[in-house]
Amino acid sequence: MGGDVDGALGFLAEDVVCDAPAGRIEGRAAYRGFLEGFLPRLTGSAITKVLGDGTSAAVVYTTDTTFARDFRAMDYLTVAGGRITRVVTVFDRLPAVQAMRREEG
Repeated sequence: MGGDVDGALGFLAEDVVCDAPAGRIEGRAAYRGFLEGFLPRLTGSAITKVLGDGTSAAVVYTTDTTFARDFRAMDYLTVAGGRITRVVTVFDRLPAVQAMRREEG
């Protein structure tokens, strides 16, 4: 989305639920807070693979951030009524934690 938070949120149901390693995010407003906190740290990304059908999709991707490069992740999306209703994000938090510790010194 190139940093377009409003554009990204347009794909989500108002009551979207996201389960991620850092915890649960409930609702579009809370997801906005997550995006606004993460996007300034994002320096690049690439989609590796998308698999889907009419009600779900799995997106495998890598991101580069200000704290870690080649950070691999996967989102499993559930879709209903033309909007994403659930996001399950899977990634190994260890590289991010290690990089943040290095930043802190």
